[in-house]
Amino acid sequence: MRVIRASLDGPRPGPGPEAEGALAVLSDLIWAHARAAHGLEHVRARPSDAGVDLYLFFRAASEAAALDQARALLSGARAPLRAHGYATPPQAPAPGPRTKDQGTQ
Repeated sequence: MRVIRASLDGPRPGPGPEAEGALAVLSDLIWAHARAAHGLEHVRARPSDAGVDLYLFFRAASEAAALDQARALLSGARAPLRAHGYATPPQAPAPGPRTKDQGTQ
């Protein structure tokens, strides 16, 4: 299983039941747009300084495959997320090969 964090720019939910509801709506939006091919196993939404961080857990053979799956899923959910005031991250270039000096995360 691979974990991808996607940072959404938008309103930061404050503490309390309203925040829990807002985070649940974002998770539900992701699940509503997930297809079997995305390999999504679990979603966790947490407030961040810029809005909300989504932790997306994927069934994937590699980190690169999980990134591709996350991009595809977020691309399909972009319009509904925007309707709730959140912007998905711009598409970043695929990570290049790592050298020994770069290490792993």
